[in-house]
Amino acid sequence: MDLSSTSADDIERLADLIRRQHPSLDTILLQPDGEFQTRSLALDVLMREVRDCLSEGFRDRPAEDFPLLYYAWGRCRVGSTALTNLFGVAGMPSYFQPVKAILRHALTGRTGAPWIIPSALDQPHVFGKETAGPYVPAESLFLPLQPLIEAGYPPDKIHIIMLDRDPASSLASWLEKWSDRTPEGTLTRNFVIATMNTLRVESYATRQGIPTTHYVYEASKEAAQSVRILFDRIGLAARFSESAILDWNERGQLESKSSGITFITQPSVYMVPGVHGSDTAYRYRARRTTSLSEAQLNTLERCGVGDVYRASVEACVRDLVLSAETSKRLFGDAIGVAA
Repeated sequence: MDLSSTSADDIERLADLIRRQHPSLDTILLQPDGEFQTRSLALDVLMREVRDCLSEGFRDRPAEDFPLLYYAWGRCRVGSTALTNLFGVAGMPSYFQPVKAILRHALTGRTGAPWIIPSALDQPHVFGKETAGPYVPAESLFLPLQPLIEAGYPPDKIHIIMLDRDPASSLASWLEKWSDRTPEGTLTRNFVIATMNTLRVESYATRQGIPTTHYVYEASKEAAQSVRILFDRIGLAARFSESAILDWNERGQLESKSSGITFITQPSVYMVPGVHGSDTAYRYRARRTTSLSEAQLNTLERCGVGDVYRASVEACVRDLVLSAETSKRLFGDAIGVAA
């Protein structure tokens, strides 16, 4: 399978491999693009390198010293950075892509720094988010839970939060933010890979016995209610406060030191100043999708991206125990049509 192809037929074939969670995905050679990836290597080799780096920070650490990690995963541009800030403002260490940062160093021939987490005695809860995409297939295919657990993080100290967002809005955001750095065809291919990888991430979590909660970005249309339910669902009801949602003030400058986010150092080629913006509160932001072509929208449906989103919505409605009226208000036609 040629992962460099951006033809609609090849993207659809790749999406089918991911849907079937074919073992060949771990051994396909990932070719460098010369900028965001400078080495040829297979995904399983890359995962081992990330694991070895993480293990340096976890080595000789007793299981009881690991804090409970609330670990959010989704493709890029699903509202994950704002959610990361929300958890930080709510009073816990909140980390931006701690595993992906190591992966990006490995892709560019460098060695990243191990993730140093606090002791559970000092911080019983921490939050971390990982996103899939956007530049090269390796960023879209990797399973962050795998090297984390293989490096020594106890599975019973992890609760994964699966994130999603309306695919058209999300792809429009990818193209707006990154089409000046990466061709649109490449971004569309990686978007499909990242979305379909949802199936692999969730399947891995299930095999490891890790509890899972689904949170879809459109739930933030009614932010206070949805976040209250989310925090209650994952055992953080005592940390919820409306001020953590509504009163960000200077902490809403998401890329600043005053935010609630701990940023992990990444290779400079990946840095895009201003990509995260700022806000005074945690809230939903609609995005126009008229820039998307009919061909792009057709590719999403052909490859199963719409099915993944509809399944995410159904799971979010179930996990947050949303009424039919609330669900319809938040998600509209995505309700009741999961594949």
